[in-house]
Amino acid sequence: AVVAMFTGKANCPYYAKAELLADYLQTNLPSFRVHKITQHPDKWEQWLHDVCETNGWEHRQSPIIWRELLDRGGKGQLLGGLNDFLEYAQKYYGITSMMLSEEMLAIAEENLQAHLEIVKEDEEIKSLIKPMQIWITSASVPICYHLIPLLANGEVFGMTTEISIHLLDTEQFKEMLRSIVMEAEDMAFPLLRSISEHTKTDQAFIDADIIIVLDDVLLNLEVQSLENYIREVSEICQVYAPLIEKNAKSEVKVISSGKTFANLKATMLRIYGPSIRPENIIAISTSWESAAKAMLARKLNMNTAGVKDVIVWGNITGSNYIDLSHAKLYGYDCAIRGPPNFQRPLLSMIYDSEWIHSELVSAQSTLSSRVSHGTGMLPAHAVATVLRYWYHGSPSEEIISVGILSEGQFCIPEGIIFSMPVRLQNGTWEAMTELEINETTQKVLGRLAHELVQEKLVALKEINEMHPYEAE
Repeated sequence: AVVAMFTGKANCPYYAKAELLADYLQTNLPSFRVHKITQHPDKWEQWLHDVCETNGWEHRQSPIIWRELLDRGGKGQLLGGLNDFLEYAQKYYGITSMMLSEEMLAIAEENLQAHLEIVKEDEEIKSLIKPMQIWITSASVPICYHLIPLLANGEVFGMTTEISIHLLDTEQFKEMLRSIVMEAEDMAFPLLRSISEHTKTDQAFIDADIIIVLDDVLLNLEVQSLENYIREVSEICQVYAPLIEKNAKSEVKVISSGKTFANLKATMLRIYGPSIRPENIIAISTSWESAAKAMLARKLNMNTAGVKDVIVWGNITGSNYIDLSHAKLYGYDCAIRGPPNFQRPLLSMIYDSEWIHSELVSAQSTLSSRVSHGTGMLPAHAVATVLRYWYHGSPSEEIISVGILSEGQFCIPEGIIFSMPVRLQNGTWEAMTELEINETTQKVLGRLAHELVQEKLVALKEINEMHPYEAE
């Protein structure tokens, strides 16, 4: 069997003549098949150059015709243009075309109109499938590099949701952003409608459904004071928040992550962006949660996935508290066994109480180093996990730690972003206020809350006169 491949400009009369002859051959010869690819006149030259370069052909006019032998494989055999095809049809099949010039021109015009209608229809269909718009700030950081495949593989938003990713950073990182874009395009994710780089801040967050804020400061207290770093973070949020209000969708979800000031960034975005839904601004603490579970699993010689309900309280990238009072073990190899859903309280399984009270506290510096100085894989996974839970719900009966706006839950002062236990369902989160908190934990929460309140006040101190936002 022979397949004849025809490509030409939609308005080319020679393509029209070759097309009509090919249709005749296909109708009358059982072993002859035609595959036609019509190109818009504006795109023809580039398309012809690319196909000839790929196949090592020399051809300069419309149409271009080649044949492929289905039972032999290999690349196609170039026939040439119209005259070459006429000669081929006459030589092998004894058939020629008697089409007049007027007919060629009329069919060429019909081809062009049909092609334009097909293109318009395709564009209309694509416009109905609106991809989710995701903006990532400070997109040159390693977290972003690891995050893109997690967002684009369909596991976060579902296998029917297309996404468009927008990478935002300063002009100095333009080439790096371009490299990330090209690599993501080469990976050909089926759900990634588009990915693009942006360096103009005033055009940021247009039509955003999700904004992931990864901005960090290089924290070195020997160079400048903590107050100066806090002010620097606050100034970043002063730029972003009004743009989010102006350009993003009204239901936009804003996620704060990174190595420094995750809580403060979320708090200041809420203050400087009062029209952003406060329940739609969160900070990611899942990195700490995952690292703590892994450390406990190593101590217990078990699978990390079996450690559940470890709570991270407080300042995610500052002073926080790893709470094990509600932690449970699933699949732990001990004297008492049960079905897969059988669980044991973690504290009753660790008999070394000294390790619990001292080693875990000192180990937090190790966790902090791991979370803060990693390659970005862990925080990227944390962002993707919380996003998946936000859209599809967190596992039932499982505690997830997220930095959310305090409204007085657990006696925490209002108006700060504070990491606490939540459940996520139907696109919303709910603090798990039914959990019992012992007196020791309550005292720790008070100290952590005081630190975050002071951090917020420092951020507002220098700019309250210029920007009349209240430290709520």
